[in-house]
Amino acid sequence: MATVKSTDETFESLVKENKILLTDFWAPWCGPCTQIAPTLEEISNEMKDVVVAKHNIDDEPNTPTKFGVRGIPTMLLFKDGQLASQKIGATTKSNIVSWIKENI
Repeated sequence: MATVKSTDETFESLVKENKILLTDFWAPWCGPCTQIAPTLEEISNEMKDVVVAKHNIDDEPNTPTKFGVRGIPTMLLFKDGQLASQKIGATTKSNIVSWIKENI
């Protein structure tokens, strides 16, 4: 499954509709954000039970503000509608996969 786009309007329903949701808060001007984008795409294809949502903080600023996102990339992991964990900064695919597995 490819990544899905998250907006301030769709964010709450994405959290409710998906058992496991990884939301990536990013911006087009952020180098580390574009660096991990292909990795998150791979994870969304390989981990079938994990939905990866991309949330552009420039276009949709309300949700990141609500969650206190200060640096990007910031990834929030939701399980069963609840925030399970948060990861800030670009890292390796194996680190992201381990982080997901530890928290679901």
